[in-house]
Amino acid sequence: MIELHPPIEPYDHGLLDVGDGHHVYWETCGNPDGKPAVVLHGGPGQGCTPGMRRTFDPARYRVVLLDQRGCGRSRPHAADPATSLRHNTTNHLVADLERLREHLGIERWLVTGGSWGTTLALVYAERFPHRVTEIVVSAISTTRRSEIDWLYRGVGRFFPEAWQRFRDGAGDDDVVAAYARLMADPDRRDSAAVAWNAWEETVLSLEPGAPAGRHAGLHSGLDSGPPDDALLAFVRLTTHYYAHAGWLEEGAVIRDAGRLSGIPGVLIHGRLDLSCPVTTAWELAEAWPGAELLVDDRSGHGAGDVKRAWKLAALDRFAR
Repeated sequence: MIELHPPIEPYDHGLLDVGDGHHVYWETCGNPDGKPAVVLHGGPGQGCTPGMRRTFDPARYRVVLLDQRGCGRSRPHAADPATSLRHNTTNHLVADLERLREHLGIERWLVTGGSWGTTLALVYAERFPHRVTEIVVSAISTTRRSEIDWLYRGVGRFFPEAWQRFRDGAGDDDVVAAYARLMADPDRRDSAAVAWNAWEETVLSLEPGAPAGRHAGLHSGLDSGPPDDALLAFVRLTTHYYAHAGWLEEGAVIRDAGRLSGIPGVLIHGRLDLSCPVTTAWELAEAWPGAELLVDDRSGHGAGDVKRAWKLAALDRFAR
């Protein structure tokens, strides 16, 4: 078992007014005089967690974490059906990062993230390469429509029973757009969130180390209980972003990877990742001059020991 750095608490935190009625929660931990790094969580809409602090040496890093618009401790919260998502797009999140960087007086920072956080990290870095020192990303996703279609349709060939339940819950072959509509329906959003989460867990059910009982043939979503606010926000934001393919031109993140030339980058991926097939990570590495692609043959989307070790090593190297 790979040992992470000891748990730490933030030495500062706050709510940053980013406009449009939104206030984004942020926190800083580690060494106030250390190397700045910002952590971008996945989802969209999962929020940051205390465990994310532990991949950094607290003596050498000034770690910035934030809850992206609408989730975690940011306000207003997307679990509230009265919260408009009009001003919650990828462009808004990128602008929030710049506003936070300026608010904290940081000139340049290392950017890291996983899954959806990878997409956000890459989009930010491609638009503001002069603000980025290094990039460390894992569970590589660029939010292409082809990737979204695989995750919510194509991978169903491995789990036909579960996918049929998922599709029936949508009532439409365009399942992502249908669930986005359902999440806006006060009478149906709870059941939609449970069904969406059941599918997400099904796709991860074959992962090494997946929780016992997480299996497509058994998990109908009916045993999950009512969704809490965190799950409601996660599903509402995920369907909102993915129904619009992140408001990104198809293939733009990989197409524009040349803008990252000169920025050291480490891409960490599991070959057994059914939700984000390794081809995306490979295509990105091919398009990004100087990027280092590390593929663990025995892990999936989640963090395994090998992937953790690679990330710790990369962050240790860049701290110097």
